Amino acid sequence: MLNKSVISPNQLLAMIILFEFGTALVIPIGGQTNQGIWLSIWIALPGGLFIYLMFDYLLRQYPNMIPSEYMAVLLGRYLAWPLSLFYMLHFLYIASRNLREAGDLLIASSYDQTPTLVIHLAMITAAVYVLQKGVEVFFRLSQIYLIIMICAGGLGNLVILFSGQIDPANLQPITGEGWRTVLGAAYPFILMFPFAEIAAFSTVLPRLNQVRMARKTGILAMVLSAVGLSLTHAVEMSVLGSDLYSRSTFPLFTTIGLVEIADFLQRLDALVLLTLIIGVFFKMSMYIYSAMATAAYLFRIEDERRLAYSAGITVLFMSILMAPNFLEHKEEGRTHLTLVFPIYSLYIPALLVILHLIRKRFGGKHHSRT
Repeated sequence: MLNKSVISPNQLLAMIILFEFGTALVIPIGGQTNQGIWLSIWIALPGGLFIYLMFDYLLRQYPNMIPSEYMAVLLGRYLAWPLSLFYMLHFLYIASRNLREAGDLLIASSYDQTPTLVIHLAMITAAVYVLQKGVEVFFRLSQIYLIIMICAGGLGNLVILFSGQIDPANLQPITGEGWRTVLGAAYPFILMFPFAEIAAFSTVLPRLNQVRMARKTGILAMVLSAVGLSLTHAVEMSVLGSDLYSRSTFPLFTTIGLVEIADFLQRLDALVLLTLIIGVFFKMSMYIYSAMATAAYLFRIEDERRLAYSAGITVLFMSILMAPNFLEHKEEGRTHLTLVFPIYSLYIPALLVILHLIRKRFGGKHHSRT
């Protein structure tokens, strides 16, 4: 049972935006590329909001409880404990995927002479250091880095605009090969990545010092995330075209690499690398924290910060061992995204809401706020 509120709504807003950006800002999303990828993002947004609102509803019914705790109430301890363990492993697995993607993209773009282990070790060391300081420090840090990311993104978009590389014809027709393609990109692909990943915040929402603000803050953050993602991918598509966008491993890097203004403003790759590193750092760290919070409840550890080192080491080794190359990593991720991810982000939360409503209907005790 959590008994300490340490996070402000503004900090939650900043963290959700950085989390949703993550790698989704710099790599292709949607599973199937089309000119209307920016439209698919907006179509997928309501599904992501629905998932967030389910967790917000459960938070209001079971205040100060993380999912592992109210699963024990709704499912019983014998079923909730192994299910919570699977959630913990799921969080660690996604964190390791984030780390692997960042390492592979950094090596492919600029650090081809640097061993993968060195890059992974540098990023995980930073994450462990911050998480060991506590969730309050971690969330305060997000406010600073959101400003940095906004400035970097704004500068990058302005430079691309004035470079003359944007061709609006590349966005036509808006629906690409038809509405089926647009909808197919939105559901399930963009819904699951990145919007459904908001489920990771279910472990930190009870620490909000104004729980009533969780709903408005989360909705606003996800809408602002959709604005940033749709704008970025529309710019990438307008510069690269559908064919080059689909073939590029790192379309934002490819886009910014084409920029050259008056023969002196060029090679702005550092902006993209900064965006990638910031986004992955906060997303990976949020997943690690979620795993730590879940493990602390399962194994009755009073202070989850004690788990930072062991969680970091686990993520580091998983990131190295999970796939022999980036192509297999992507294929494994696609399978996980469509078959496994919905279980944790959509099906189980929906089941918990239904079980709570049944308990409430038939007179079961619950813990809702008044």
